[in-house]
Amino acid sequence: MRSAAVTPEGDRIRWAELPGAEPARVYLHGLGSTSPAYFAASATHPLLAGRRSLLVDLLGHGHSDRPEEFSYTLEAHADALAQALDAAGAAGTDGAEVIAHSMGGAVAIVLAARHPRLVSRLVLVDANLDPAPPVPTAGSSRIASYTEEEFLAGGWAEVRDRVGAHWWSTMRLAGRTALHRTAVHLAAGTTPTMRELLLELKIPRTYLVPTEDGPLAGAEELEAAGVAVVSVPDCGHNIMLDNPEAFARAVAAALDPA
Repeated sequence: MRSAAVTPEGDRIRWAELPGAEPARVYLHGLGSTSPAYFAASATHPLLAGRRSLLVDLLGHGHSDRPEEFSYTLEAHADALAQALDAAGAAGTDGAEVIAHSMGGAVAIVLAARHPRLVSRLVLVDANLDPAPPVPTAGSSRIASYTEEEFLAGGWAEVRDRVGAHWWSTMRLAGRTALHRTAVHLAAGTTPTMRELLLELKIPRTYLVPTEDGPLAGAEELEAAGVAVVSVPDCGHNIMLDNPEAFARAVAAALDPA
């Protein structure tokens, strides 16, 4: 486990690091998750192994610190992550390859837009691209439907009972303030939106979507802008866990297209 201070108060982002060849690969988890649990098998898969790999826990999550005064906006997450990657020397001369799931994908898009020197390729795993609809339909928007006071006073327990044992096994590691604020800002999105930022990026970009979800909204516009949209069969939102072989093949193809 390695770490770097990323706030003026000295709060630290931590990551598990696997040695290997450069450029580095950075793996980012979703809301209420942790990268070592979700990506260890992928980073060591024969199709992806052998590269320096940083399995990063964003502030408020997993093994990283949980500062109460941090805003947990997507921009703040991205800027803190940028400091950690700089401290780790992960960007090298051309930038790191970033593989990012769900909320982590939204942070990765903002990272690439605000700190372009740090990212050379981007693989988004069923990532959030748009603000959430007004009616809560997913984990993040349901968490965001509480006020912070309601969530801290007991809403978190209702979320625990609703999300199930698998997600809660990592969600319980997140700071409750961090979890709520991150969900609120994820549901609100960014300005421009994550989708609009993604369309403007000039680096190679791939978006992985579960086949069972049907066509990705706005796929034609993404593809016209150079984003490869790849459908992955036999999986749900957690593609890397549900179909690790297909996930590894898709990521390897995205990162080593030759």
